Amino acid sequence: MELQWWIWLVLGFGLILLELVLPTFFIIWFGIGAVAVGVIAGLVPGLSLASELVIWVVLSSLTVGLWFKVFKPRRADRRWTADEVLGEVGLLTTAVSEFHKGRVRFQKPILGNEEWTCVASSDIAAGERVRIVAIEGNTVRVARA
Repeated sequence: MELQWWIWLVLGFGLILLELVLPTFFIIWFGIGAVAVGVIAGLVPGLSLASELVIWVVLSSLTVGLWFKVFKPRRADRRWTADEVLGEVGLLTTAVSEFHKGRVRFQKPILGNEEWTCVASSDIAAGERVRIVAIEGNTVRVARA
């Protein structure tokens, strides 16, 4: 039994469209493999079902492997620990006082966030530069820079 070449194309484009519904960015590689098998089966008539399946598995595995080795976006930002961010300087966007929380914005994300809720032991006006003294949960303690 041999599958018609157009069935592979329909299966491939169906998997690629399924990727739009389930954005895992993994199903697409199997769809690309199926489209490639459809093209190969159209160019080389008479391939057996076993041959087509082997070609599909190999091509799908190659595309997944290429994705993880070559094309997968590299993380430009590295993960920081809390101790490494102490002393980082940011701009106070909302005034902070001893009993009132403020907001501070950093040029680059600090532990994944560019803007943090902050507390301080003195009054600091919005627009001033502050540095991180401590991280307390999801709040940073700041002081004038």
